[in-house]
Amino acid sequence: MIYSVTGKLVCVEPGFAVVEAAGVGYRCSTTTSTLAKLPPRGKEVTLLTHLYLREDLLELFGFYTEEELRCFRLLIGVSGVGPKAALAILSVLTPQKLMLAIAAGDAKAVKVPGVGPKLSQRIVLELRDKFSPEELSGGLSGGGGDLSFLAPAEGPTAQGEAVAALVSLGYGQTEAAAAIAKLDPALPVDGLIKGALKRLSRGV
Repeated sequence: MIYSVTGKLVCVEPGFAVVEAAGVGYRCSTTTSTLAKLPPRGKEVTLLTHLYLREDLLELFGFYTEEELRCFRLLIGVSGVGPKAALAILSVLTPQKLMLAIAAGDAKAVKVPGVGPKLSQRIVLELRDKFSPEELSGGLSGGGGDLSFLAPAEGPTAQGEAVAALVSLGYGQTEAAAAIAKLDPALPVDGLIKGALKRLSRGV
């Protein structure tokens, strides 16, 4: 297994980049997010990699961050999700937004070009338990607030009820959860809703 590739960036094209290391050019399929973070050609770069092997297919995938690599591996572990679909999702959603969408059960947020509604729902269902409350509170949340209420140990919480109320008003589950996560969890449901509406009106 090739863990990573470090070398000179010699080529950048839509969907892939080529890193030359020890005289060998490694073609790494990747996301638009990783491509946007790459240095100018000729500069040194490190890509964390995943070698995909299926019957007659051998392909190397490279990512700029560990979070993106982990999400890619989780996605291709879902039945029906191939590497192309995983790249499409991660080209639209950052790891943080993907984690939040899955934790919030927001299949619509995962529905990107090439990923239909049934597959997006399967992704949410199969990956929802992959994130611990600790990761929801920190880690992949990128400091976006306490998200542990999305995986409550027992019964609905005030935060969960507030998210449901915002969804009934037409907001997406992901944006509602992100707004609620930045508020004081001790607030009552109505206080959470009012605070979240203020944030949403300004943009979360």
